[in-house]
Amino acid sequence: MAGNHGIHKWKWVIFFLSPSLIGLLVFMVGPLLYSLRLTLFDWNLLSDPVYVGLDNFKELYHDAEFWAAFKHTLTYIMIYTPFVLLLALGVSLLLNRPLHGVSFFRAVTFVPVVSSWVVVSLMWKWIFNPRYGLLNYALAQIGITGPNWLFDPDTALYAIIIAGIWKDIGFITVMFLSGLQGIDESYYEAAKIDGAQMMQRLRHITLPLLTPTTFFALIISLINSFQVFEQAWLMPEDYARTGTSVVVEQIVNYAFRYNRMGYAAAMSWVLFAVIFAITLVQIRLQKRWVHYDL
Repeated sequence: MAGNHGIHKWKWVIFFLSPSLIGLLVFMVGPLLYSLRLTLFDWNLLSDPVYVGLDNFKELYHDAEFWAAFKHTLTYIMIYTPFVLLLALGVSLLLNRPLHGVSFFRAVTFVPVVSSWVVVSLMWKWIFNPRYGLLNYALAQIGITGPNWLFDPDTALYAIIIAGIWKDIGFITVMFLSGLQGIDESYYEAAKIDGAQMMQRLRHITLPLLTPTTFFALIISLINSFQVFEQAWLMPEDYARTGTSVVVEQIVNYAFRYNRMGYAAAMSWVLFAVIFAITLVQIRLQKRWVHYDL
């Protein structure tokens, strides 16, 4: 009877999970596996796919445009990730204090996160305008001639990074706020009794106990950075795109502009392999610096 009861229970579990599982298989797992198969074909969306084996990956290995885009993506990651984490940590420490109207400022901090990249890109394109933009005007007030920003391939990527950091700070701030509010106040009370100053409490209590949140925010930031696309697609002027092309932009171009779906699928799987490998390394390394208790 117990065995029959267990089988009966799992039948109901499968029954209630089946709509979600079917959706997952049809819309996620199925297309994912098909894209892996597609890497072995040359397909232009109009004619029948032609089997080419590993030729797409061989061509990708010698594709200078792809490696330039990969370099730009890495540059974005190396600048964006530490700055967004540090700035979000600072903002979360301020917003975690019992200040008057702190709820309002928390909401304001999150507004850029829910804003459309179309709106954000238009705003930052005006800010970065070399002649009429707010940023170059502010620089001119202190005697500095601002660069051409989105009109120059050498500076356009940095402008995109600044806009990306501004938009995502609120998202990472929410993570840090939840981590800060999860720290037991008894740690701080004991430290105050022992005479620990604010910076000592920050260094020896807050930052160590915040490492699980920092680890999660780091993983999410890295994954999002590798998939950067909207700002690189919308913000730079056409003649500055040679300095801002990123991997996802190359994938979109080859898939929907050049109609080379197999080649775009190969790019996607290379990007997935890189993200997966870096995530695994981070998970292995987190044992050395992530602390769940003092």
